Amino acid sequence: MLSDPKRYTITAALIYANGPIHIGHLAGCYLPADIYARYLRSKERDVIFISGTDEHGVPITIKAKKEGITPQQVVDKYYTQIKDSFNEFGISFDIYSRTSNKKHHEVASDYFTTLYNKGVFKEETTEQYFDAKANQFLADRYIVGTCPNCGNPNAYGDQCERCGTSLSPDELINPHSTLSGEQPIKKSTTNWNLPLDELQPKIEEYISEHPEWKTNVYGQCKSWLNQGLHPRAMTRDLDWGIKVPLPNAEGKVLYVWFDAPIGYITFTQELLGNNWEKYWKDKESKLVHFIGKDNIVFHCIIFPSMLMEHGDYILPDNVPANEFMNLEGDKISTSRNWAIWLHEYLQDFPGKQDVLRYVLTANAPENKDSDFTWKDFQARNNNELADNVGNFINRVITLIHKYYNGEIPSHGSWEDVDEELISTIINFPVKISESLETYRFREALSLVMDLSRAGNKYLGDAEPWKLIKTNPERVKTILYLASQLVANLAVVMEPFLPFTSDKIFKILNLPSLKWNKAGDVTLLAAGHVINQPEILFEKIEDKIIETQIQKLLNSKKENELANQTIEPQKEDVNFNDFEKIDIRIATIIAAEAVPKTKKLLKLTLDTGLDERTVVSGIAEYYNPEKIIGKQVCLLANLAPREIKGIMSQGMILMAEDKDGSLAFVSPEKIIGSGGVVK
Repeated sequence: MLSDPKRYTITAALIYANGPIHIGHLAGCYLPADIYARYLRSKERDVIFISGTDEHGVPITIKAKKEGITPQQVVDKYYTQIKDSFNEFGISFDIYSRTSNKKHHEVASDYFTTLYNKGVFKEETTEQYFDAKANQFLADRYIVGTCPNCGNPNAYGDQCERCGTSLSPDELINPHSTLSGEQPIKKSTTNWNLPLDELQPKIEEYISEHPEWKTNVYGQCKSWLNQGLHPRAMTRDLDWGIKVPLPNAEGKVLYVWFDAPIGYITFTQELLGNNWEKYWKDKESKLVHFIGKDNIVFHCIIFPSMLMEHGDYILPDNVPANEFMNLEGDKISTSRNWAIWLHEYLQDFPGKQDVLRYVLTANAPENKDSDFTWKDFQARNNNELADNVGNFINRVITLIHKYYNGEIPSHGSWEDVDEELISTIINFPVKISESLETYRFREALSLVMDLSRAGNKYLGDAEPWKLIKTNPERVKTILYLASQLVANLAVVMEPFLPFTSDKIFKILNLPSLKWNKAGDVTLLAAGHVINQPEILFEKIEDKIIETQIQKLLNSKKENELANQTIEPQKEDVNFNDFEKIDIRIATIIAAEAVPKTKKLLKLTLDTGLDERTVVSGIAEYYNPEKIIGKQVCLLANLAPREIKGIMSQGMILMAEDKDGSLAFVSPEKIIGSGGVVK
C-alpha cells in the first residue's frame, strides 16, 4: 500500500456503449470514484480521474443487430448520451473518452505487439464454439445457457448476470447461439493466449501484498487463485474491434478485456500528451481502479498480468469494488427494463442531482448488495436532507439576516457548550478524511450528516430566537459559531454534494474553500455580509414518488409483453370440420357472479333460437351489471357441461392478449340475435 503518493491515477470502469447509465452503475463505481477524486482535489493533491466508454464488446454488436444499425452508430449514440448524463450529474472526470478512437487503436495495438515480441503470448489452436447456421465463430456473449452455479437459464458464456460468477462457454448447461438459436458446434481456430497459469506465482505475490483490500475483492481473487488460473485467449474471431496486428490474424480482433483497460492509458495520453508517463510508470504514483464486483477478476488478475509482462507500468494499489445495488427488491436488469436511468432522472428531477448522489452514497453497496426504493429516496430527502441539513443552514442564515441585516456578528466569550461544538468542528474533518482515505464513503457521508446534526442540536438547545429578548450578546456568539459550522459543512460536503456545497458558498458570499480550511472556526469574519437564504432541499410529495413507482411497473409490464411469444398456429383442419361449428351472435340479457368463485360469471343469453345459460371465466375483466345488452359470439353447438353445479350450454368466444387479459369478440354493428358467424 502506497501511503504517501506524489500523485493519483483514478479510473472508473469503462461501460459498454450499448445503453444508458442507470443507478446501479452510479452506485457501483462512478459515484464513489467521483467522491474520492473530488476529496483529493480539495486536499490539493495531484489527481487525474479517467474513464470512457468500452465500444468493442460483443454487447455492442448484439445491440446493433437488434436495432438493425451498425455498431459504430450504436456507440456514437450512447457515448454522447452517457457523457452528457455524467456531466450533468456532476461526475468530474478529467477526461471521458472512447475506445473506438484511432488513438486507442494505436495504443492497444502497440501494447499487444510489445507483449507478442517479448514472447508472452502462447499461440494455440483450439476447438471453439461455431454457429454453423450463421457461419460465424461465437464470442462468449453470443452463447447463452444455464448457469451451473445458480440455475439462471440466460447466463452468458463469460458471466452470469444473476449471480455474478465468471464463466466459460464450456461450463454452461445446454448452450445455444443467440444468433440463430441453434446449438453451437466446435470448430478449430487459432488464437493467442495470456498464460495465466504460468503467471500465477507473480499474481499470487502481488495479491498477497494487499491484505488491506476490501474483503469481497481480496476473497474473490484468492478464490480464483485457489482454483488455479488457466490460459485466457487475448484475441477473438470477430469483425468488430481492434484488428490483431499480426500478418496471420485475418478476421481476428483483440479480446475486449485486453483492449478496454488499456483505454485508461490511452485516455491519459489524450489528456496529458507527453506528460502522461509519470501517472502510469512512476512508482510514487498511486493507481486506484473503481469498479463493480463483476469486474474484479479483470482488474485484479488479468490487467495486472498484462502490466507485469509489459514491465514499464505500476500496478493497481487498490481496487475498491462495490457489490450490486438492486431496485425495489429486484435485480436491476437492462434487458428487462428494470432500472432507473440517469438521463430520465435528470429530466424528472431537475436540479436534484445531489439528492440522488446522497441516497446512492448513504445506501451504497460497499460490503453487500443494497436495495434502492423510491420510498426510501423520498424519506432520505425529506427527513435527512431537508429537515437536517437544509433546516439547520436555513435557520442560521435567516436569523443572521433577521437580527444583523446579513452581517456575521462578533462573538463573545466561549461557554462550555461552545467549546464542545468547536471541538466537534475541529475533529470531524479528520474523521471524515480517515473514512475517505480507506474508501468507506457511506461512513464518511454519515459523519458529514452527524456534523450537521450537531449544529441542529446546538441551535435547538440554545434557542436564539427566544434568547434574543433576554441576552442579545449571547445570541451573537451562538450565531457566529453556527455560521462557522455552516461554512465547514460546505467544505466537507463538496465531494458528496457538490451542487449543494456550491450553493452554500454563494449564500455565504465565499469562494469555494479547500479541505485545509475544514476545522477552522474563523472562516467568516465578523462584519462579513452574506446573501439571502434559499431552500436547499424541497420536500418531495407522495404523488411524485407514486408516479415513479408506476413508471417502473409500467416499463416492466411492457417489457414482459414484448418478450412474450404469440401462441403458435394449431394443426390444419379441413373445411368439413369447420362446417360442424355453429357460431351465433347472442345478446347478454342477465349476468351474475357464481358464488364462491373469483373468475366465473353466470350469463343468460338470447340466442334468437332460445334463452340459455352459459358459465364464463370473465369475472376478472367484466362487471356483470355493465355487460347487460352486450352482443357476443357464442359457440352454440358445444355439448353442454356442468360447471359449479350450473349446466353451461355453449361457450363465449374471447380474445386473449399477451398479458392474459380477455376481451369480447363482438360484431361492429348490432346484429339480430341468432345471426350466424360464417
